[in-house]
Amino acid sequence: MNTYRRIKDKSMTSEISIKKRMRNILFITFLVFTILIGRIGFIQIIQGGELTSMAYEQQTLDRVINPKRGTIYDSTGKYILAISSTVETVTVNPGNIAKEQKELVAKKLSELFELDYEKVLKKVTKRSSMETIAKKIEKEKADELRKWMEENKITTGINIDEDTKRYYPNNSFAAQIIGFCGSDNQGLDGIEAKYEKELAGTKGAIKRHTDAKGAEIGEEGEKYISAVDGNDLVLSIDYNIQSIVEKYLKEACIDNECTDGGNIVAMNPKSGDILAMATYPSYDLNNPFTPNEYVAKTYDSLSSEDKANAIYKMWSNKAVSELYEPGSVFKLITAATALEENITDTDVANDFKCNGYEMVGTTRINCWKTDGTHGSQDLRHALMNSCNPALIQLGARIGTTTLYKYYRAFGFFDTTGVDLPGEPNSIFKEESTVLPVERATYSFGQRFSITPLQMITAISAIANDG
Repeated sequence: MNTYRRIKDKSMTSEISIKKRMRNILFITFLVFTILIGRIGFIQIIQGGELTSMAYEQQTLDRVINPKRGTIYDSTGKYILAISSTVETVTVNPGNIAKEQKELVAKKLSELFELDYEKVLKKVTKRSSMETIAKKIEKEKADELRKWMEENKITTGINIDEDTKRYYPNNSFAAQIIGFCGSDNQGLDGIEAKYEKELAGTKGAIKRHTDAKGAEIGEEGEKYISAVDGNDLVLSIDYNIQSIVEKYLKEACIDNECTDGGNIVAMNPKSGDILAMATYPSYDLNNPFTPNEYVAKTYDSLSSEDKANAIYKMWSNKAVSELYEPGSVFKLITAATALEENITDTDVANDFKCNGYEMVGTTRINCWKTDGTHGSQDLRHALMNSCNPALIQLGARIGTTTLYKYYRAFGFFDTTGVDLPGEPNSIFKEESTVLPVERATYSFGQRFSITPLQMITAISAIANDG
């Protein structure tokens, strides 16, 4: 009796244990299944878009087709100032090059394009879909590679795609206006940078599906998207006027030993069109990072930072981006203000008197003529003589408030909005802080800073009768 009860108890215990294990197994199975379902849901719903994009990138071989950048012409349309020529770019798909041919391919590519063999071999044997070997090569080199590929029966793995390269036919002509492009054909300075969107065009592509190793999957999946070339651009610059301006600016800077160079702007006063804008010294647009003869004199002795600053200054368009004291040319602005306000006329006898200097309070301001005086003068002769005391006297009659009114009207307090980068604004004192001695120096063009472009714009307003 006791034995039977023990056997029965043992049997019941065993049965409970089995059921418990089964419940545990079912629970674990359900938990694992739930986790898997959750993970699949997370991948499908949350990460689906990202993973699809990654898969597309891994399975699609894209080769860019660069568009031709728009041509830049002078105002006549006869002279080309910047143009893009067809060159070619060589890339490889390592997965499509047979293992036994990798060294052969690396050897030929390194020899043909004068590259380091080990670096080329590393690219050819790399586990990637595409590697760039050489950019912007001339057609002769590309044709030589094509011939070699044909002779060695290499039909896949090496790509020769059309590319473009920017050329400047006139080298340093109008350099600070035109600017230049980087190795990726993107405008970095001047008109090239300012009109990047218009000139650049739209890139095309060759798309082809690949397997996990980067090998191409058939021909039927290839898709060709044509590049759209950039728009051409016609400047207001006249080639002949620009040539003359550059010639005589160079001669003037050399003859007068202008160590900081110089600039000239020629403007049509009726339209505001800039017919010429020259800065000396210039630089070669086809080699913009090579120092010109002036920078080269001290370039090797400079620090890295100073070298960079020297190159940036070499690119600088003085007429647009550099401030200066205009000096005597500004006397026209003071005279125009007086005439407009009917403060004087051009031929009022004995209107001004020059004793060789003018006292403004306790400050003595000399005339430029140190060997005598201009004596009594009307406005016409005061301008002809460029007499400082006469203009100081005129400025005092006009008054600070009216002078500032006309400075504003002539545009000296605003940038011109020229289609070139890097234009700063002028530097004047606040009107309320201007002292009589400062008004005196303002009258003949000193103690403030403007750009040459602001100056010629104002003078053009006088030349075109306002």
